[in-house]
Amino acid sequence: MREQLKIALIQSDLVWENPKQNRVNFEEKIKSISAEVDLIVLPEMFTTGFTMNAQGLAESMQGETVAWMKTMVSKFNTAIIGSIITSEAQKFYNRLLFVEPTGGVITYDKKHTFTLAGEDKIYSKGTARVIIDYKGWKICPLICYDLRFPVWARNTEDYDVLLYVANWPKPRVSAWDALLKARAIENMSYCIGVNRVGVDGINIEYCGHSAVYDVLGEMITNFQPNKEQIEIVTLEKQHIKKYRNALKFLDDKDDFTLV
Repeated sequence: MREQLKIALIQSDLVWENPKQNRVNFEEKIKSISAEVDLIVLPEMFTTGFTMNAQGLAESMQGETVAWMKTMVSKFNTAIIGSIITSEAQKFYNRLLFVEPTGGVITYDKKHTFTLAGEDKIYSKGTARVIIDYKGWKICPLICYDLRFPVWARNTEDYDVLLYVANWPKPRVSAWDALLKARAIENMSYCIGVNRVGVDGINIEYCGHSAVYDVLGEMITNFQPNKEQIEIVTLEKQHIKKYRNALKFLDDKDDFTLV
């Protein structure tokens, strides 16, 4: 078990509906990370931007992006996480991929499809939450709109890290800031949010505000808005243990069953 987990967060612009160019761009960014890290976090739909053109852009799990991620983790000896558009059994998914240094792949399909943009009409909803056990750390990965639904994120598995990848637009970024902090506090876990910057192909603007919050809701990163940026943060198991043992708020949580 690792007492520390070092994570690189990549806040980036995305080339609209251009998987090949986005893979090239992210490979250059990954190459620029000089420190050894355990995990690299990319935004939601990092090969395309948040598009409803699933028919034209979906890949299989044997497609080029999964192969590229496996190459990257092998080359740089780190795990990589981010979401892409996938197709399976004639359905489309906004699927998060956690690719381990060994090449193993863990997936999570976005539970809460964004009805305001019509995502629910194109993409099938996921039905299961996933807890990733990586180097002795329990990570709960979720996607963008999932952030608005606290029950789905409730810490019933004693996870250490809650992680969101996103294309969260600038007009509602104050909600992003507030909810990331709230999820850290209520779940007594680190909470990570990686959002994109730039303007997409349908003229929606994104301003980043990627961040990591600790168990007490304190921000421990320093991302600049509207700027491509890579930041490395080290998470500490002792920080989680200290405050969970002292405060014991999770012992008083409500019991519930999702139906």
